[in-house]
Amino acid sequence: MQSDQQPFHTAHFIKEIGRGQKGARSITREDARQLYEAMLDGRVPDIELGALLLAMRIKGESVEELAGFMDAARASLRLLPAPSGAFAPVVLPSYNGSRKLPNLTPLLAGLLAREGVPVLVHGVSSDPGRITTAEIFAELGWVRVSSAAQMLGQFSQHKPCFMPIEALAPRMAAQLALRRVLGVRNSTHTLVKILQPFDGPALRLVSYTHPEYLELLGQYFSTAAPAGQGDAFLMRGTEGETVANPHRAQQIDWFHEGERTVLAERDAPTDELSALPEGRDAASTAQWIALALQGAAPVPASIAAQAAHCIRVARALASG
Repeated sequence: MQSDQQPFHTAHFIKEIGRGQKGARSITREDARQLYEAMLDGRVPDIELGALLLAMRIKGESVEELAGFMDAARASLRLLPAPSGAFAPVVLPSYNGSRKLPNLTPLLAGLLAREGVPVLVHGVSSDPGRITTAEIFAELGWVRVSSAAQMLGQFSQHKPCFMPIEALAPRMAAQLALRRVLGVRNSTHTLVKILQPFDGPALRLVSYTHPEYLELLGQYFSTAAPAGQGDAFLMRGTEGETVANPHRAQQIDWFHEGERTVLAERDAPTDELSALPEGRDAASTAQWIALALQGAAPVPASIAAQAAHCIRVARALASG
């Protein structure tokens, strides 16, 4: 991760954030921006980078730190052209996959795309022990894209597309890869889930797994997210994915111009379960999703409702 550029030494940051969960202090948004920019550029010496990542993992990000990191992350991207048309693009991050339930993120993407909504799924291609969205896309014969031109081509055909994080944000992908070295996740795992990679407004579907991130991300979208990038839906993830749980819908909070609205309430407990594919592997899941998109298998009500919310908001964003 070393760079030929001037090293960016971080002892003064480590001193602030590395005092443990109770003694650590947060840094400013501008300091966080400069720090993450240096991390993406490979200018932070390896031993300091490891210390920073572990210290932040223990402390947890503040809203200002998350905002500063995201400022640097977005600046590092080659933004994608927002397609013209009746709908703003919908962005589905997919970094978890599934183990227990079938991964139905591709079903949501397919439901949106067939209505003419431009759908970009980005994420990891594989994850040991989990079934990733990329693997199901491959089984469905849906295109994996690596460029804006390929993406726009899929949108024009009303097809969803998957872009691996290595193509969308290669420097962020390098930060994600440090999990294999350190054994734990780092702040970039949160950042990729709130990334808005288009040069115009888009609807981001964002999920969280730990309750504290509901508060953190809620504050970010209410008070710190830059204007003009569009809207966000925030809900508890289904095994970390941004698709609604097929058996019991989660609450969805909608953020529009800093205003937070409860878009959908959490379903009451029930013993009735939606019909799902018998297998959890990529091939079985893809086969069932294809049947559902053809009308030969029932789409879970919670996912159909989530798709309807996305269609309505994406249309409103496009109309200004």
